[in-house]
Amino acid sequence: MVFDSRLLNGIGVLSAVIEAGSFKRAGEAIGLTQSAVSRAVARLEQRVGIRIFHRNARSITLTDEGRRFYEQVAPHLTSIEDAATRAAGAGAEVRGRLRINVDSCFGHYVLGPVLPTFLDRYPELSLEMHVRDRMGDLVADGFDVGIHFGPPEPSSLICRLLLETRVLTCASPAYVERWGRPEHPSDLEARECILMRDPATGKHYDWDFVKGEETIAIKINGRMMVTDTGGLLAACQSGYGIAQPLEIYTRPLLADGRLIQLLPDWAEETFPLYVYHHSPKMVSAKVRAILDFLTEIAK
Repeated sequence: MVFDSRLLNGIGVLSAVIEAGSFKRAGEAIGLTQSAVSRAVARLEQRVGIRIFHRNARSITLTDEGRRFYEQVAPHLTSIEDAATRAAGAGAEVRGRLRINVDSCFGHYVLGPVLPTFLDRYPELSLEMHVRDRMGDLVADGFDVGIHFGPPEPSSLICRLLLETRVLTCASPAYVERWGRPEHPSDLEARECILMRDPATGKHYDWDFVKGEETIAIKINGRMMVTDTGGLLAACQSGYGIAQPLEIYTRPLLADGRLIQLLPDWAEETFPLYVYHHSPKMVSAKVRAILDFLTEIAK
C-alpha cells in the first residue's frame, strides 16, 4: 500500500481519543469539534481497512483489530514526540504526560511516597497515577505503563519482573500475648485468621507455607475478609487475628514492634510484581525514565 501522509494525522486523533476516552473530550484536548474527531477516525478506519471502535450512544470501545493496530503504532508516536523535542532543542528529553496504572497497595505504600523524587528529576514531565486493583486494558485506557502483582496477565505488552516479595505470617503483640505463637503451620487451622480477597476470583487467597523443598497448604478459617492491604494491616494490628501481608508493606511495622512475624522458618513463599509497557523496539524517553526509576526503588 502506498503510504498516505494523512494517516499520521488520523493516528494522532486516534491517540487523543484513546487517552481522553471519548470523541468530545479528545476534541477539546486537540482543538477540534466532536464531529471533526469522528470524521477523522472514520477516515482512518477507511484508509487502514478495519473498524477501530465499537460505538454506541454512551461509549466507545476499541475493537480487537483496533487494539492491535494501536499497540503497533502508538510507540512510534511517542518516538516522533521525542524526536521533535530533541529537534526543538529542549533542555530535557523526558517531558510530556506520563500515565501509569498501578496496583493499589504498591501505589499507596511504595511508589506514591517516592514520586516527588522522580518528578524533581524531570521538571518538564507531568504524571498521572491511577490506582487500580486490576490492570485492565492499558491500550484502550491510554496508559503508558502498568505495575501489578500476581502472575503475568495475557497481553501483547512487554512484561518484566520488577521484584518478588515474601509472604509473611504476622500478628500483633496483643494477639501473641493472649493466644501465644503457633509452632507449626498446621496450628493455624484452629486460629482466627484475617482473609484477603482475591479480586480475580472473589475468594480469599490460599495460605501456603514454604521451607526449602517442602510446601504445606493450610486450610484457614476466619470471619473477617478484607479487600485491600490497608484493611489487612489495620485488622492485624488490632489484635483480631493472624494475617499474611507482603513483606514489602510490613517491614516498618515489624521494625517498630507493631507486628510480630510468626513461623519465620516457613516464610519462603514469594509474590511477584510485574511492570507492563508497550512493545516497541524504541521506548519513549518518559517510559524509559519511569522503568529505570522502578528498577531503582525495587532494589
